[in-house]
Amino acid sequence: MNKKLKLAELLSYAGNYKSLTYASCFLAGISSLIAIVTFWYVWKIANSIIFDADTENIALYGKIAAISALIVILVYIAGLMCSHKAAFRIAANIRIKLLHHIASLPLGTIETLGTGQLRRIIIDTSGTTETYLAHQLPDKYAAIFSSLGLVGLLLYVDWRLALVSLAPIVLGFIVMAFMTGESMRRKIAEYQNALNIMSNEAVEYVRGIPVVKTFGQTIFSFRRFQKSIENYEAWTIAYTQELRMPMMCFTLAVNGSFAFLICAGVFAAFYYGVSREFLSNFILAVIIAPLISVTLTRTIKQNENEMLSADAMRRINEILSLKPLSVPDEIKSPSENSSVEISNVSFSYGKNKALSHVTLKLNPGQTLALVGHSGGGKSTLAKLIARFFDVQAGKIFVGNLDVRDYRPEDLMNEIAFVFQDSKLIKGSILDNIKMSKPGASLEDVMNALKLAGCDDIIAKFPEGINTIIGSEGVHLSGGEVQRLTVARAILKNSPVVILDEAAAFVDPDNEKKLHDAIKVLAQNKTVILIAHRLSSVKDADIIAVLDKGKLIETGNFDELINLKGKFAQMWKDYQTSLTWNINKEGK
Repeated sequence: MNKKLKLAELLSYAGNYKSLTYASCFLAGISSLIAIVTFWYVWKIANSIIFDADTENIALYGKIAAISALIVILVYIAGLMCSHKAAFRIAANIRIKLLHHIASLPLGTIETLGTGQLRRIIIDTSGTTETYLAHQLPDKYAAIFSSLGLVGLLLYVDWRLALVSLAPIVLGFIVMAFMTGESMRRKIAEYQNALNIMSNEAVEYVRGIPVVKTFGQTIFSFRRFQKSIENYEAWTIAYTQELRMPMMCFTLAVNGSFAFLICAGVFAAFYYGVSREFLSNFILAVIIAPLISVTLTRTIKQNENEMLSADAMRRINEILSLKPLSVPDEIKSPSENSSVEISNVSFSYGKNKALSHVTLKLNPGQTLALVGHSGGGKSTLAKLIARFFDVQAGKIFVGNLDVRDYRPEDLMNEIAFVFQDSKLIKGSILDNIKMSKPGASLEDVMNALKLAGCDDIIAKFPEGINTIIGSEGVHLSGGEVQRLTVARAILKNSPVVILDEAAAFVDPDNEKKLHDAIKVLAQNKTVILIAHRLSSVKDADIIAVLDKGKLIETGNFDELINLKGKFAQMWKDYQTSLTWNINKEGK
């Protein structure tokens, strides 16, 4: 973890706006120095009222103080305009770079990171750097210049009162030293990690609400989300209690200037008497000392904000350091036979072995069904075919070409997907279908919708294919979303189709229509089917049984039944589950 924020790294995203950041810091510093003129003349007004009663000078001093205060405001506003213009540009460039890089990452890496964490990094974390540059960096320099100017003024007038005024501030900063440093950086990182975990789990919880409501469950069905909230609560309370006493001491010390000054004044009056000059200087110290405390406290606050920004940049750099999907130097053309070959493939998620030495061959136009218990490696194998991840051992060929020799966009053109939790974007039905083939004509889109059996979906909305889907439009059922997803895949017309439990959460009314649409999609295609309902794999050319990442059986339905192995037992159990019923009499 970077210990300090590197301003040069942030400004590398500024482009032609870098000079505006420097200008904002300079103008903020100048405005704080000009403000000292205001305090000087306020002090002179106080002197005139108490000692001279010189109304003519009071009026002049008042005008100078007012004009200087106005200049302070104008210069500070100019500085903020510069800082905001540069900060917005930097935040935008960071987000653009992040999004471009994320688009180049393997889809599996994005899936592993989680949409909640990515959203926070793209929006909130980059926004932290914008807030720091727009407000906190100029304010930091304003506080530094102001503190130095005020201390210098007080030293110039009376160095003894200056030391007395600074004593509580120094004491406060000694206390603060125990709360900052590496410990604070570590705590900030822990805090951001807790927020990321909660964000990810919240997204997963919201996505699972339909299942929760269907089965009458509560929030406790989502233990990880509940646990993330409890962990965040425990961390926050413990951290607050840890800092409670140091923060009380710091606040008491930096705001104790008056107590120190009063003690010093009483001491001076008792031993040396009170002269007009000392009283005048004492008034200036009373005016300036609290201001020094405020400005130095702001400096400490800026240091905390700087740590937040440093942590934000660390998280941004972690995403940018992720290895993108490799692109071959030489573009090769695959054969047009749409075969799929899996050759001795192994893959692990960290230390967890997902696949071990799997070999399969699927000829053009054949259907491969992947079956087995959950966690057997079915979805992992399908994702490796689509290159969501790169294989760690072995090779995968699509059309007699290693998937790693494809350009990512070319491989995506070769493969169409229908997942069990398909998503539609917030846009029209037309926009959603054309995502698979942006150049498609309206006639092609309508034909794909018809083949997917989506005519009833289009017909029930007055705006038809231009109906907007999402928070600002209509909401579709899970089955309707799946049928539109199949229509999108039909329009894409890729030679290889991957179906990952496409009908898993579909209601009975949509299930038949969806199966009919999938039959149309699969015509003359090479199909990889992941299924838990074994009735859907009877007609597959090849059934591959995976167990704990290993391929234990292959063959067609009849061959595997006659083998009387794992699949035969699974089929028997499946048939038993279909015929099982509850004895109404309780017998």
